[in-house]
Amino acid sequence: MKIKTLSLLVAMAVTANANANTTEPTEGVYLGVFGDYYDADWQNHRDMAGLDVEDSTGWGAEIGYRFDKFWSGRIEYADMDFDLGGISNGSLDAERYGIDGLYHFDGGPFYGLVGIKKMNLDVISDNTFANVGAGVRHYFTDHLFVNAEAAIYQGLEAGYTDVGGKIGLNYSFGSAGKSEEVAPAPAPAPVVAEAPQDSDKDGVVDSEDKCANTPMTDAVDASGCTLYETKEDKVSLLVRFPHDDATFSQQYVDDINAVAKFLKEHKNADVVIEGHASAVGDADYNQKLSERRAKNVAEKLVDMGVDSMRITTVGYGEERLKNPANTLKAHAENRRVEAHVSSKEKVKVKR
Repeated sequence: MKIKTLSLLVAMAVTANANANTTEPTEGVYLGVFGDYYDADWQNHRDMAGLDVEDSTGWGAEIGYRFDKFWSGRIEYADMDFDLGGISNGSLDAERYGIDGLYHFDGGPFYGLVGIKKMNLDVISDNTFANVGAGVRHYFTDHLFVNAEAAIYQGLEAGYTDVGGKIGLNYSFGSAGKSEEVAPAPAPAPVVAEAPQDSDKDGVVDSEDKCANTPMTDAVDASGCTLYETKEDKVSLLVRFPHDDATFSQQYVDDINAVAKFLKEHKNADVVIEGHASAVGDADYNQKLSERRAKNVAEKLVDMGVDSMRITTVGYGEERLKNPANTLKAHAENRRVEAHVSSKEKVKVKR
């Protein structure tokens, strides 16, 4: 609730300055009156069990002094009327008085404030609060202005944290500062400069080009050097086998040839051939069967022109079942050889 209240008060303060003029007062005294809203939440007050002190609306007056463009101070008094809850549904009269110091950002309409306040309440004990907040002023004339602000109050004698806000009407007895008009400086005589040279036409002038004569088809960086990007290419292989057999069908020859072609085009890539078996039968037998399946696919790659030093085979037996179900379909899925090959290369970025 307090966060929503504070957000509303801040938004109200900013809106109040939407059409603010640029009049900036100099030193001087000002007087003001204001409407005050204070959001308290003193549950089960320490002085009276079951008593809740809630929000207050009221009015107040203040007198302030603007020391210079950035700093001012003020003394304020507020007459408050708190709503009560819990054991009482009435109201509670209170008075708040204290002092604030204000800093005007860049000497403009927005300001921050910090202060100390004393809260005198009927029936229950008094409390002292430290407060910090922000506000904005809007001048209608050189002397008449409104202000809107929001603040957080922290109890020093009782640990309450409250929020408050106020909107006031003020009159300044100081004179308003006016900005003196400054005649514009004469325009300098135009300087005719030679166009910078770009010998290799890459968009980077010769004085900043660290890579001369780059091909016109290449994209370049801010230093005129060819840009590169990492390109990844990959291929996968899946070969299925009959029950208790390490011989693959001719239907997979084209797939195996695609892996061979990839390895020939990407000299930096190697391949691991993984053999697998279903969970039917003896595990040791299935292990050897998976190794024979991987070896047969590897031999086919060698026959297709792939260097055997770039091929590794491994058998997993029935350790890595693709489908753990005990069905004919699952067993067929598990009798397989798999391979996944990838290659990363740096290639030029074209313009």
